[in-house]
Amino acid sequence: MVTLLLIIIFVLLIGFGIAFYFMYRYHEYQLKREIKRAQKSELLKSVFLDNISRALRAPLNAILGYSNLILEEKDEYMQAAQVKEMASKISTSSHQVLGFIQHLMELSKFEGITPAFTFIEVNLAELMASYRREAMVVTKPDVNVRVRTDLSPHCRGRLDTNFMHQLMMHLLTNAAKLTNQGDITVFYTHERRGLKATISYMGNGQTELIGEDIYSFLQREDALTQSNESSGLELSLCRAIVDALGGELDIDSENGRKTTISFWFPCKMVDIHKDM
Repeated sequence: MVTLLLIIIFVLLIGFGIAFYFMYRYHEYQLKREIKRAQKSELLKSVFLDNISRALRAPLNAILGYSNLILEEKDEYMQAAQVKEMASKISTSSHQVLGFIQHLMELSKFEGITPAFTFIEVNLAELMASYRREAMVVTKPDVNVRVRTDLSPHCRGRLDTNFMHQLMMHLLTNAAKLTNQGDITVFYTHERRGLKATISYMGNGQTELIGEDIYSFLQREDALTQSNESSGLELSLCRAIVDALGGELDIDSENGRKTTISFWFPCKMVDIHKDM
């Protein structure tokens, strides 16, 4: 009896030891993760401060220069066409600066911290239709946006609508910029207990940008120009959203022509095949 009791105590001690070991390793992992996030946050701030003066100097100088020309030039020497041209350049530079800062502000919600998601249940067919309507506003005349699915029109999913809107509209707006004719096709389905969406279009998807993180991108001397002319910051933001949701993002471009961007993240879905 005493031997059996000692064996039981010994087994329990081993069990407690193993549990303590794994708890210790888990908390150690969590601590290292938080330290890494804090370091990334500090790195982002440092890179931004080092880069921002250089990146914004050109457009801000253009805004100030053309504004001063308009203010200092006498009215009798200024022609309406000249004023219009200068105003156009001021507007272009202003939009470059605004777009760059907006993207950085959005990224700041993800880099170095865990964003707070608010999940609500929404009808996916209605949600995707709203994205289509919004995307059609920025597409070229010969481009159409189509939504396809194998799910029921009654299917509902629990997701954060604000971040989902950011994700979908960044991808659709980017597709609209790169597509001159044909269809931009959105296909969404239920896969691996989550939501998978695929956006396909005829255009160069700049696959090389998906592997470039925000730190590398911001350190480039042409970061501001590239942020407006390419998809660098937009893809970084999309990847940050998907990563925060515990999902996956992939982009593939066939010979620089047809591009397919897909993302998946865990999502509780109901009425997947109701009344089909």
